[in-house]
Amino acid sequence: MNILELFQTFQTPEQALDHLEKARWHGKPVCPYCRSEKVCRHVSGDRKAQRWQCQDCTRAFAATVGTIFHGTHIPLKQWFLVLALMLNAKKSASAYQIARDLGMRRPTVWSMMHRVRIAMSRDMAQSELMYGIVEADETYIGGKPRKGNRRGNDTKAKTGRGTAKTPVIGVIERGGRVIAEPVEGRKVHFRGLHKFIAKHVDRDATLLITDEYSGYGAMRSRGFRHATINHSVMYANGMIHTNSIEGFWSLVKRAWYGSHHHYSKRYMHLYLAEACYKFNVRKSKDDFGGLLAAMVAA
Repeated sequence: MNILELFQTFQTPEQALDHLEKARWHGKPVCPYCRSEKVCRHVSGDRKAQRWQCQDCTRAFAATVGTIFHGTHIPLKQWFLVLALMLNAKKSASAYQIARDLGMRRPTVWSMMHRVRIAMSRDMAQSELMYGIVEADETYIGGKPRKGNRRGNDTKAKTGRGTAKTPVIGVIERGGRVIAEPVEGRKVHFRGLHKFIAKHVDRDATLLITDEYSGYGAMRSRGFRHATINHSVMYANGMIHTNSIEGFWSLVKRAWYGSHHHYSKRYMHLYLAEACYKFNVRKSKDDFGGLLAAMVAA
């Protein structure tokens, strides 16, 4: 849903709330406290059009209870605008940019965006095992050393392994989904690679393709069908390549360089979850509806 469609669809708070109720309950409201289906509209007060009453536990509730919208003082239309702007930014959007676009405070938008990213990460964690042709790779996220900071005759800046950058590992189905996570510490070890891949990849139904990094060396002995590509010789040998995961890494790094400029280690997994979610729904005709459903289910 683009911004123009959103403004035309949700012109009043009631329209936004009705849409949220449909996304959550699909026309059959359920009490979030006791799971009873014996509910009716709350008839007392000025908020009667926004609240429901459970006939079993007698508690009143709104469609936002139990979701990331619970207790928010921000109108739902503002939330929907933030969702749309985040989804439409292929290489991500900063909290400063969205705050300027919507005329809101940057800390408020930053908090809202992190709530959305948490919903994205939970939706990704519930995905099924990957299978088919799966590419695995690691990358390093962080700033490049400035020319003036180099010492002696070191004319080539060191990148990747051996730097203070944060390592990230990921797997991607050829033409399908992607999952990526930051690595604890500054090195990518075989144990961490195997644990991550075994958690997300079906070893019996998968051809795993990687580069020749030694950390992947024992994958075959762990039951994976494993093929490698030597990047010092070629980048592709027929269907043996890691171009899909490399393309995803380029999106992650463009978001870092162009929009955010810095990820703290505390929140890096959320920024990666956002990148993964948007990549995974790239073919969806209703990515806004899918994200809203993930948020009310969180």
